[in-house]
Amino acid sequence: MAKAAGILIIGSEVLSGKVTDQNSPYLVRELRDLGVEVQRISTIPDDVRVIAHDVREYAGQFDLLFTTGGIGPTHDDVTIEAIAAAFDRRVVRDPALEKSLRRYYGSEITPAQLKMAEIPEGGCLAGEQDLGFPVLVFRNIFIFPGIPEAVQKKFARIREQFRDRPYILRRVFLRTDEGHIAEDLHRVLARYPALQLGSYPILHNPDHNVILTLESKDASYVEQALQYLLERLPAQTVVKVG
Repeated sequence: MAKAAGILIIGSEVLSGKVTDQNSPYLVRELRDLGVEVQRISTIPDDVRVIAHDVREYAGQFDLLFTTGGIGPTHDDVTIEAIAAAFDRRVVRDPALEKSLRRYYGSEITPAQLKMAEIPEGGCLAGEQDLGFPVLVFRNIFIFPGIPEAVQKKFARIREQFRDRPYILRRVFLRTDEGHIAEDLHRVLARYPALQLGSYPILHNPDHNVILTLESKDASYVEQALQYLLERLPAQTVVKVG
């Protein structure tokens, strides 16, 4: 079984359209490459009750939970408070984070800036060997900021700890109508129920107009399903297999 992950994009600015989410597409691609299956993505507002509810639910449902957003110095950065509340923990100040912040901001550091040293009681830092880019971890929750560049730098520090057996992917490029192959796809899934089978129409492509994807962590399972599928598809519809 693949590790299952959930992603919570936290930020009222995303829900209002002021900011476009770049973090969930990045995390999905990275986690898939590492063999982790993202099963749900939600975007939620900067509301302590909503964040606490969803964090508690997702952390119990998935092996891994990734949150982005709401951990800065301003009034709407309430993610830490909400995660602590979700598990009846206090918000405490991490000495290593405080030291790093004081070194960065100097003697004129403000209480708002020191807020970024707060963590839920019982949390820890991952990738702390580089205190410029540590990741705050609480239980199975990995807490990231909202800035895409920061998310990518922080995730790169710890990505290998999530590595699992990789997914094996095969693609079939077709020139046909999805309706003409629907029954063939049902038969493949009936015989190979653990296969992740996708069918995607492509517009305005002179070469092919449907791409089928077959995925599993078992290479032989994918190959068997692929051969079974190819035996049922009209040969003239298959443009290429990759």
